[in-house]
Amino acid sequence: MKKGIITVSTSQRMELVNITTKIEKAIATAGISNGVCYVYNPHTTAGLTINEGADPAVRDDIVSAMQEIIPMDHPYQHLEGNSPAHIMASLFGSSVTVFVEEGRLELGTWQKVFFCEFDGPRSRKVTWRLV
Repeated sequence: MKKGIITVSTSQRMELVNITTKIEKAIATAGISNGVCYVYNPHTTAGLTINEGADPAVRDDIVSAMQEIIPMDHPYQHLEGNSPAHIMASLFGSSVTVFVEEGRLELGTWQKVFFCEFDGPRSRKVTWRLV
């Protein structure tokens, strides 16, 4: 088993950041060519997802749809003002699991792994484990 941390910097309040290359670089240095890669996000206002990475409009559409689904101006009780981010993070989830074959993530042709920021901009840590 190998494990590590990936740093993700975000520049907007809400954005999806492609972290696929960072994960694959970590796998390459781990020296394990076949197995399972677990990626975990320990933050309550961000998530992880696998989705299309070829067209950046998909990321924009996801963010836009989340803003429509989760109203920013609802009378939330959480005093920090980031309840929508907590809800969005819960909907996306905190982890993804991807098989590794010959040192590469076994993703579909268009798939990429995204860190989903809902309360940025921030610097975040994402952990990975390869078994």
